[in-house]
Amino acid sequence: MPGAILTIASTILCMHGGSVILSTSNSKLLIDGVPALVESDVHPVAGCPFTLPGPKYSPCVRVEWTGGAQASAGGQKILVISSIGKCISAEGATQGVAIIANTQMKATLL
Repeated sequence: MPGAILTIASTILCMHGGSVILSTSNSKLLIDGVPALVESDVHPVAGCPFTLPGPKYSPCVRVEWTGGAQASAGGQKILVISSIGKCISAEGATQGVAIIANTQMKATLL
């Protein structure tokens, strides 16, 4: 899965506009001095306003990833712009796909 590499400097939102707080277990691969994200990373979400009918407040609380590139950092697949971030509620329900708004453009996997 080629594409721009996601780093802790990327901007990612849940589909309802909540901010995904990026950190990583990767300390092996830096892109322009910033750690790349890996597929095993789980990121908390802040400020998701999503409400189910009823109304019942049901914000996205975390993002879990699939579809990392074949390239790896410390044995973990690197996340790229084509990776899929699933937005998950506190009850474990998938509520949509994360929006990748900004990525590191200096390095691209081919």
